[in-house]
Amino acid sequence: MVIPRLSSLLPCRKWAKSDWLVASIGCVLIVFFLSFFFDPASDSVPSVDRSPTITFPPDLVKLKLSSKAKERGAFCLDGSLPGYHFDKGSGSGSKSWILHLEGGGWCNTIASCSARATTKLGSSKYFEQEVTFEGVLGNDPSQNPGFYNWNRVKIRYCDGASFAGRPEAEFKNETRLFFRGQLIWEAIVDELLLMGMSNAKQAILTGCSAGGLAALIHCDYFRDHLPKDAAVKCVSDGGFFLNVPDVLGDPTMRSFYNDVVNLQGVGKSLDQNRVAKTEPSKRMFPHEFVNNIRTPVFLVNAAYDFWQIQHVLVPASADKDKSWAKCRLKLKECDASQMKVLHGFRSSLMDAIGKFHQSKVGGMFVDSCFSHCQTTKPMTWHSPTSPRIENKTIAESVGDWYFNRKPVKLIDCAYPCNPSCYNMNFT
Repeated sequence: MVIPRLSSLLPCRKWAKSDWLVASIGCVLIVFFLSFFFDPASDSVPSVDRSPTITFPPDLVKLKLSSKAKERGAFCLDGSLPGYHFDKGSGSGSKSWILHLEGGGWCNTIASCSARATTKLGSSKYFEQEVTFEGVLGNDPSQNPGFYNWNRVKIRYCDGASFAGRPEAEFKNETRLFFRGQLIWEAIVDELLLMGMSNAKQAILTGCSAGGLAALIHCDYFRDHLPKDAAVKCVSDGGFFLNVPDVLGDPTMRSFYNDVVNLQGVGKSLDQNRVAKTEPSKRMFPHEFVNNIRTPVFLVNAAYDFWQIQHVLVPASADKDKSWAKCRLKLKECDASQMKVLHGFRSSLMDAIGKFHQSKVGGMFVDSCFSHCQTTKPMTWHSPTSPRIENKTIAESVGDWYFNRKPVKLIDCAYPCNPSCYNMNFT
């Protein structure tokens, strides 16, 4: 491309001072215009559209360490202050709140909690200073139609027990780890109430994975601390963990939860109505208490949840001969006998949610995807390529349920029947 000389762009005549001023301005404008088409670091002229156009950039939301935490004794595993990211609502959403509890597994031994305390899952020292709000926290009305302009909060996860650990368990702890998940939850809720949540007209508590479990554990607490006339509901994403044996018949997940409960004193944070009926470790499984939650609940779950397949059904300890190595990473690699086991896992989920399915106020979206945590990603929450059941995305389904437009009890057929699934491939 040849850049024409300035003289060729203007009439040939003797210029007055005003003409030179106009010409100078014109030159600046030409350089400014051309800078959009040329990369000075490149020998060639690159395309203007170097990446897909983002019409509505996602929020980058700054970290805020809790101001209430220290006085409440609410600390991350390493003793640092917990934190959250808050984006203020606007317009019709100014008195509506959505709280998202971050996930990230659990720690069940002093060693694993000590290791966790040196990461962002156990210490605010390693938190990102800014995070992107997308999916159910997104600010784009085309990607988050129901909740884009609400007050949106992401509560960071740094305790290792689904925001349910208790400090009285720390006397067992010679390395001075802090088991204060319950206090973190309470301190941040108190802080948000002072920031305007006490006047909420609408509110949702949600979370994914360990955060999805936490959303169920703390659902009624959330309801009880908001105005009585507020519409308060809870959405658990990928948090319905199953109490099933692994492929060798061992109770891997139940044993793991037993260790978490005993180490971090989680028992008092769990459903106290079932104390006499079940041991605390069993009460950590949602099917043991979800029907006792007074607040309306919506379950988002993949019937072939990859985290549960890889850690509950086929943990590494149950696959010493590596016969499941490919299948647990990609469903298309599973043989007929393995798929039979996976379909059995799906059947266990159907049995576990059977009574909840009869709830008049509850809702669900259970797809047949090899996925996990589907509400936090635009591609699975609400986009042209999102998973659908009865032609509804997860966002549309949650919206229909929350705003009482229609009952939502969507259960997909078995894999591989749904072509809209976003199936993970770890190979």
